[in-house]
Amino acid sequence: MFKKLLIVALITIGVISCATSPTGRSQFMAISPEKAISESEKAYLSTVNELDQKDQLVNDPQLVSRVRNITGRLVTEAIRMYPKSQRWKWSVAIIDDPETLNAWCMAGGRMAIYTGIITKLNLTDDELAQIMGHEIAHALANHTAERMSRAMLINAGLIAAAKLSENNQMVLGGSALAAKLALELPNSRTAETEADRIGTELAARAGYNPKAAVTLWGKMAKAGGGGTPEFLSTHPSSKNRSKELGKLAPQMLQLNPSLKKATIYPIDIVK
Repeated sequence: MFKKLLIVALITIGVISCATSPTGRSQFMAISPEKAISESEKAYLSTVNELDQKDQLVNDPQLVSRVRNITGRLVTEAIRMYPKSQRWKWSVAIIDDPETLNAWCMAGGRMAIYTGIITKLNLTDDELAQIMGHEIAHALANHTAERMSRAMLINAGLIAAAKLSENNQMVLGGSALAAKLALELPNSRTAETEADRIGTELAARAGYNPKAAVTLWGKMAKAGGGGTPEFLSTHPSSKNRSKELGKLAPQMLQLNPSLKKATIYPIDIVK
């Protein structure tokens, strides 16, 4: 059994250089982007159904219009830069949760944003564009497939380690921490930085000021009370993130100096 698991793990590791991100980074891929999209669709529909049953899907006309217009412009630029994404089922669910500061985009362009991040941070349109641009960038860069691939390898490694120990709980705990530090943290932080760059470019091309990325993460830092130490976080610290995005802003502004607004792609708002 252990030999079989080891063989599977080695085969999986062997495909690490078979995919490249939009920034030229080699990606660990044990699952295809297409499979990630199909699995994400199932998860998204299940999540949306639960939210609908709890009456947590926002249909306020003003907020819906704001999210649709900003995200629609970002998607227009996403499709221009990555034509394959035109086949995606672009949609956004606005989730009524005033305490949650979060937004996400699954493989295939299915997105969500929580009201908490908009209201608690008092987001400007430019800052909201940075949030959604960042999340869209995760999907464009196949980060969902990359994350799922890591999970597959971690699971295989944990099972194999448990087979070699009489104290399964101890081995699982140690292996889980080692896997997290060796695989998940470095890749996730790299992916976050990658999404920051791609997302800021999307926002600038769509007509939103890239300098808003700095004010956004300043707000995030205050909301997080300093945040988690960067070494043990899957996200770069807000302070470092803000600093790096500040350096990028002038370069991104050159892409659209007048910040002319892009056309609005007709995305679906889930209600």
